[in-house]
Amino acid sequence: MEKTVALIIAERNFRDEEYQVPKEILEKAGFKVLTASTVLEQAVGKLGMTVKPDVLVKDLIDRDLAALVFIGGGGSSQYFDDATAHDLVNHFYNQGKVVGAICIAPVILANAGVLKGKKATVFPDGRPDLETKGAIYTGNQVEVDGNLITGSGPEASQAFGEELVAML
Repeated sequence: MEKTVALIIAERNFRDEEYQVPKEILEKAGFKVLTASTVLEQAVGKLGMTVKPDVLVKDLIDRDLAALVFIGGGGSSQYFDDATAHDLVNHFYNQGKVVGAICIAPVILANAGVLKGKKATVFPDGRPDLETKGAIYTGNQVEVDGNLITGSGPEASQAFGEELVAML
């Protein structure tokens, strides 16, 4: 049975390459990729990429996922304090599934409470948010701690995607 990975993007201003590069790497490795957002209409990336999400974020809780990954970009701030996003993070994290985020999106994981005492990275702007929530900020391009994976930004997209596949 093929494993499914959910990539969660913002309605607007998700980071195009942080979505596209890991998605291509995951699909090439044989994973099914579901794109989730808070709308099923077209989502638009910071650089103009358009994506039609497959599923609403709130409907992921009932899915059998191998991994749940939040894509960065300024738009991902819509999930920083989103209770549904935090519930999803904790649900899949507590099941031992891979939970990840790239760029500024690791702030979502920190706010959900799963980074406390864990090594993590984030786009530099997010460092105070991670540290305030008890994460051990490393500044690496990609950081893995248990079933958590975080990436620092667009330049980490390739390594992030490859590490996701390795974890799965």
